[in-house]
Amino acid sequence: MKLKIVFILLACIGMAAANAAKINVVTTTADLKSITELIGKDKVDVSSIATGYQNPHFVDPKPSYIIKLSRADMFVTVGLDLETGWSPQLLSSSRNPKIQKGSNGYVDASVGVTLLQVPSSINRGEGDIHIYGNPHYWLDPVNGKQIAKNICDGLEKISPENKAFFEANLKDFNTKIDLKLKEWAIKMSSYKGVKIIAYHNEWCYFEQRFGLIIVDFMEPKPGIPPTPSQLVKIISEVKSNSIKVIISSPYFTTSSSDVVSKQTGAKTIVLGTSVGAFDNIKDYFDLFDYNIDKLIQGLN
Repeated sequence: MKLKIVFILLACIGMAAANAAKINVVTTTADLKSITELIGKDKVDVSSIATGYQNPHFVDPKPSYIIKLSRADMFVTVGLDLETGWSPQLLSSSRNPKIQKGSNGYVDASVGVTLLQVPSSINRGEGDIHIYGNPHYWLDPVNGKQIAKNICDGLEKISPENKAFFEANLKDFNTKIDLKLKEWAIKMSSYKGVKIIAYHNEWCYFEQRFGLIIVDFMEPKPGIPPTPSQLVKIISEVKSNSIKVIISSPYFTTSSSDVVSKQTGAKTIVLGTSVGAFDNIKDYFDLFDYNIDKLIQGLN
């Protein structure tokens, strides 16, 4: 009996040592969590602050997040002012020098990404304008490769002895992206040039990658709820362009787009903007599988 207890204790110590050896990573979004797990695998322990069904612009900075960050070895952010309302204060409050901006443990996933909609001037009267460009760049799977490289580089700085391991996983990730891109391109080939309406301006990278045309948005300006005059405008555009689909996200109400649907017959489709938006979107690849299948279903 005593021998059995000794074995159990040794096993527990071994497990604790294995967990302690893992790189503790905190990401701002579930997409970054998924990619970090695909690159780091059993060398990382990853948690995300925002959930997949949450608007990443608006996250309550809870004390529990500060505790997570205080224990982190690496922090991964979307950047480009997406999390500006909550991320900086959480980082500052964590008092963790390893993950502050400029340190080896701070990873800005946007580095090297070709950005869309970078404004030439800033006018806050135009709504919630992103001063560095549209930050929803992960919705183009090609950008996922750059995100993965940035995360891989960050992991190598913290754990250089595992460089070959991380780079092998990065290679596998890129290979799968390339294979899936061919599959997704074939599925979407019949829908290039198809016009749609979106609720919020967060789909430009997805739009460009798959050849869609977003004619207008339910919001009259970014972050401004739909107005009666905007609904009248959208209804006219839907009818004149024979638009079949209005796409939205889990964190926006569909009440306004439902009004347009009733007047025009266009379908309101809620797509996932992040991993975990719906139960069957479990990783970064699932995100595009789900959205493309859902969109084709609506267009047909």
